[in-house]
Amino acid sequence: MSLIEQLKKDEGCVVLHGRHVPYKDSVGVLTIGYGHNLDEGIDEETAEALLQKDLDVAEADLRRAYPWVDKLDGQRRDVLVNMTFNMGITRLSGFVKFLAALEAGDFKTARYEMLNSKWAAQVGDRAVRLAKKIWSE
Repeated sequence: MSLIEQLKKDEGCVVLHGRHVPYKDSVGVLTIGYGHNLDEGIDEETAEALLQKDLDVAEADLRRAYPWVDKLDGQRRDVLVNMTFNMGITRLSGFVKFLAALEAGDFKTARYEMLNSKWAAQVGDRAVRLAKKIWSE
């Protein structure tokens, strides 16, 4: 048995629905994966790698759900990726009027729908900044 296999067996993990989730180990330390102590945090390199992985997932989810996003200019497409990254594709899909306006090229309405949401109130300046990238007066 390789060292990696031994550590996986010895450390254990908690997986729900195919995803590793945080758990308290045998002495109560918050842990994820195979014994990674979350109390110690992560270094910048690991944070950047996680950011890129999460970004890749958000982009793939968005393109799978809404293939028309590739017809948008890069700035507007980036707004959708940003929103997907923030709330996930399921919650983004709830923005029916916003998405319909974007697909139709009605950017003024899309901006209005974006800012007229619970999400916009929750994220504040982020929503304002992103809305300006959709359409600015």
